[in-house]
Amino acid sequence: MRREARGKRPSFYEDSSLDQMMSMIMVLAGEVSVLADQLDSTQRVLANHGIDAAGEIAALKLDDAALEQREARRQAMLERMFYLVRKEAAECAAKETSESYIAALDEIAEG
Repeated sequence: MRREARGKRPSFYEDSSLDQMMSMIMVLAGEVSVLADQLDSTQRVLANHGIDAAGEIAALKLDDAALEQREARRQAMLERMFYLVRKEAAECAAKETSESYIAALDEIAEG
């Protein structure tokens, strides 16, 4: 079950797109940090067993199932990264009504 915070998000910059960008950067920083820790742990475990990780990785051939798993993981990361952009777009779309559309057309026509 996906949980979403309600209410207005705090903003730090005058331009809301900068807040969105900073949020994406922080998500990516978290992803990179987790991956670095996992890679370090993997290399240490393999070295303890006398395995040449770099050589094994260079020779690795992935099957379709592994490639599909990687793509699913990438898509999940992009979902997390663009969460705020999608949320704000949905909020804007919810505010649009037929009346606001007609009013915008009238405003444009009047110049």
